[in-house]
Amino acid sequence: MTITRRTFNRGALSLLAAIANTPTIAQAQEENQMLSIKPFTIAISDAAVADLKDRLAKARFPHTITDDWSRGQPIKLVKQLTEQWRDDYDWRAHERELNRHPQFMTEIDGQPIHFVHVKSPVPNAFPLILSHGWPGSFAEFLGLIGPLTDPAAHGLDATIAFDLVIPSLPGFGFSSPMSSPGWDSARTAKAWDTLMKGLGYERYGAHGGDAGALVGRELGILAPSGLVGTHLLQIFAFPAGEPDEMSKLSPFEMEGMANLANFEKYGGYQAIQSKRPGTLAYGLVDSPVGQLAWNAELWFGFEGAGADHVDRDLYLTTNAIYWFTATSGSAANVYYEDTQTGAGYREVNNPTPTGVAVFPDDFRSVRSFAARANNIVHWTEMPHGGHFAASEAPDLLIADIRKFFTSLIAG
Repeated sequence: MTITRRTFNRGALSLLAAIANTPTIAQAQEENQMLSIKPFTIAISDAAVADLKDRLAKARFPHTITDDWSRGQPIKLVKQLTEQWRDDYDWRAHERELNRHPQFMTEIDGQPIHFVHVKSPVPNAFPLILSHGWPGSFAEFLGLIGPLTDPAAHGLDATIAFDLVIPSLPGFGFSSPMSSPGWDSARTAKAWDTLMKGLGYERYGAHGGDAGALVGRELGILAPSGLVGTHLLQIFAFPAGEPDEMSKLSPFEMEGMANLANFEKYGGYQAIQSKRPGTLAYGLVDSPVGQLAWNAELWFGFEGAGADHVDRDLYLTTNAIYWFTATSGSAANVYYEDTQTGAGYREVNNPTPTGVAVFPDDFRSVRSFAARANNIVHWTEMPHGGHFAASEAPDLLIADIRKFFTSLIAG
């Protein structure tokens, strides 16, 4: 099969006419407003916790045609997750762990925004905003907070340390409810710059994966004053159709094309969320088991590659955040919004210094494709790890973030 950009670009190129609706750099830099920021503590009611347990106890499961991965998440796995969530998972313990980190609420462009803000004990630490993806949450990054903010306490060189800002994407978790349509990755990128400037940071960096990588690249395109660099887990760039471009790929990149073909075979969630997230939302916000199975598509993999190593407590914590905030539908909405504008996938020049960490059990970004429209200054092909690198391979990710920004901060 001839692999072209059209084959894999998720329909974004056919929507370039809508890109005129995305913010211009001049508009994006009109952000001197003061933010009203209030402390926030997660406090889910006992009644809400009891209701979740009751729904899990009364769950109905489908009659299965096959009990393998060929048609979706197998019933054996979903029943295991349901039983763990119902019988063994302690929300209150995880709620306390989440609340150990300072959390805040603000409003940007009419949208409630929740974020964690952890300042480093190291003087003049560099500010860094971390963006999660779907179906993830800010909780993915908890294991990165200590090593990035207080490196000496974790056996790392203290000359590079970070103040961390970890928001929930609009419509995800506590950044809800959605105030309006139109929250694509470009609009979120603009909001992140407003947030960082509102916190008093004149210079900062960004990191993101999955939907957060789309936001991170859009920040690079926006190129607001003070953005030093953006570090991404994926750049969704695809073949342009040149006769010899595929023959120039490395063995690592060619293996990645097989990963991409597997995504094309199984990735139905994306098509649905890009077209009808509103209809899907009814099932997800009314059935915790439905949400559990739907979100497992990326966490556990289309063929179960993550079943043996996914941190199931972290997975259930993320599902609990979605469930208690009833945001599975609004979280899915970002796919719809980006499809309307092409945000995140559009091949518009990103002049900001960009680093990419490519993990082998994930979509493997191809440097030659990414370089067409991005200022690539740092590229790492990792020895192991997958889509949720912050929990699957935290040491590798921490080291790469530190290396990338060390080269930029002094500039």
